[in-house]
Amino acid sequence: MRSRRLVALALTATLLTAPAGCGDDEPPAAGGAPPGAGAPVAEPTGEAPAEPSAGPVDDAAPQACTLVSKDDAERLAGTALDEPVVAGQSCTYTGPVTGPTAQVEVFVGEGAKKYLDIERQLGHEIRELAGTADEALLTAEAFFLRKGELWVAVRLVRLNDPQENRAPLERLARTVAGRM
Repeated sequence: MRSRRLVALALTATLLTAPAGCGDDEPPAAGGAPPGAGAPVAEPTGEAPAEPSAGPVDDAAPQACTLVSKDDAERLAGTALDEPVVAGQSCTYTGPVTGPTAQVEVFVGEGAKKYLDIERQLGHEIRELAGTADEALLTAEAFFLRKGELWVAVRLVRLNDPQENRAPLERLARTVAGRM
């Protein structure tokens, strides 16, 4: 009940404080963004600006899609998955739009450690997975491995009982630890 009130209050505040007009005669584009919002603007030299980077990438770290192959991800998810999408030090395999819902996300480096830190802050149950890496941890939906300074996290998204995923997550954790 309280969260509904907070959402309604936040939505009302947003609508009431949104700029109305701001002197631009062009109507907003579909989706509410003004024309050109978010689009790269040419520099005075005529060159397009550089694309934003996803942060520093450790060239010595293994590639996320190498640590968890498409076959590994499909075994973990229990279904066929689309080709991976790579972004910096992450790799994401998603289920086809025809279903079933499934996704496997692989993070290498700082992103993996940050994900673990967030899990701890949220108070999620985290248990140790002995004999796998320098540090190995397992939650209901993910595992985290550390060898030396390198962190790897793998997250599984499915619409099933998370207990069904524990054994497949443990098996894949052992496989990934051997590849690190």
